Formats: sequence, C-alpha cells, structure tokens
Amino acid sequence: MTRVTVWTEYRQERNDPAVAAVYPDGIHTIIAEGLRDADFDVRTATLDEPDHGLTDDVLAETDVLTWWGHVAHGEVDDVVVERVHSRVLDGMGLIVLHSGHHSKIFKRLMGTTCDLNWRESGDRERLWVVDPAHPIAESLGEGFTLDAEEMYGEHFDVPAPDRLVLISWFSGGEVFRSGCCYERGRGRIFYFRPGHETHPSYRHPGVRRVIANAVAWAAGPKGNAPERRDRPEAPEMESSGD
Repeated sequence: MTRVTVWTEYRQERNDPAVAAVYPDGIHTIIAEGLRDADFDVRTATLDEPDHGLTDDVLAETDVLTWWGHVAHGEVDDVVVERVHSRVLDGMGLIVLHSGHHSKIFKRLMGTTCDLNWRESGDRERLWVVDPAHPIAESLGEGFTLDAEEMYGEHFDVPAPDRLVLISWFSGGEVFRSGCCYERGRGRIFYFRPGHETHPSYRHPGVRRVIANAVAWAAGPKGNAPERRDRPEAPEMESSGD
C-alpha cells in the first residue's frame, strides 16, 4: 500500500476564525480523509512539530508527500528542506498544493520564483482536462467546476511542465496552468492549484480525485537507482563480429 504523508502549516486554522469555520480540525485532516477513502496509508505532519514532523525516519517511510503552506514558508527549516529535496531526488513523490507554489522546497526544485497573479474574490473556477490520456486525469471527464475559489492567473513563473494535465479558467477571465507534472532525479512532482483556506475545495470530489490520482502517479515505478562510482577500468565489450 502506498504510504502518504500529508503536510500543512496548520496555523491559520488555529488563528483565523474564517479558516477555522471551514477546516476546524485543519486542512491536513480533510486532505488525509480523502486519501484514506482512496485506500492509501496516510499519516499527517505539521509545521510546529519537532522537525516539522518530517524526520529522516518519517520520510524514509513516505512514498508520496503532499505539501500545503501559505503564511509561514520562511519558518520551514532549511535542514528539513534539504532532507525533503534529497528524498525527492531519490524517488519520493511530491504533490504541491495551492499556495505551496511559494514553498522553499517547490522553488528549489523548480529553480524559479514561482510567482503568479492572484485575487481573493471568490471567483468561479472551471478546471479543464487538457491531457485526458494522463493517469491523473482518470475519471475526471472533461473537468469540473468550483463555485468559489481564489483566482490564480498567468504568468506562472515555473519551468514548462513535462506534462500539463489541467488548466483553469476563472469568472474574471484569467487562465492558469493548474495541473503541472515534473520529474526531478527519480522523483515525480505534481503541482495542483485549488485549495484556498477559506473555501471547502478539499471536500470537493473532483479535487479529491485529482489528488488521489496524483499520489498514485507520483508513487509509480521509478526504475533502479543508478550506481555512481569511480570506474578505473572500462567494462569488457562483447564483439559484434562473427
């Protein structure tokens, strides 16, 4: 069974009544609930735990890590960022959600600012599947609609995705690359846009389906780990002649 660690800051849910009204037990509990319903082995971790809940042992037992952050990106210890980065390169999947685009780990893996345009006005969002053959698009049909969400708009300063699975259109007219796939080292990364803290998007069946599909994809076969060492002697080559 795929082992998933769901990580969030768990700050605004405790300090902001508007967020607590939507996610009284934390965003991480609702994301974890959706993944458990999809038959994954799920644990949670949050910012204020020792090592942010992401010790070497926890990450060693994690096949896929989901990451949601917003107001405390700068508080994430660089030691933990390095730890997560190493695990991604070694094959751990990473699902970066919503405002996690500005997390230290995502910016390090992308090598760009990951900046974008935004508006908190409860726009209607239509997510369109643009790569229906990709495993993350399974069971989504042409897409789905969120009645109210924060707007994210282009330009999104990230490298061109290896595969673009979803785009978003907002009622204000903006569009956004909202489902982006990458590979770094042996690890698979998926960025998924919805998830503002004052909207119940993580309870929406379409959002839950995307996250579950993304976890399954990110945990997929990676091949053998490459062997890198000093090779003082060239290997013997078999002759192709008679």
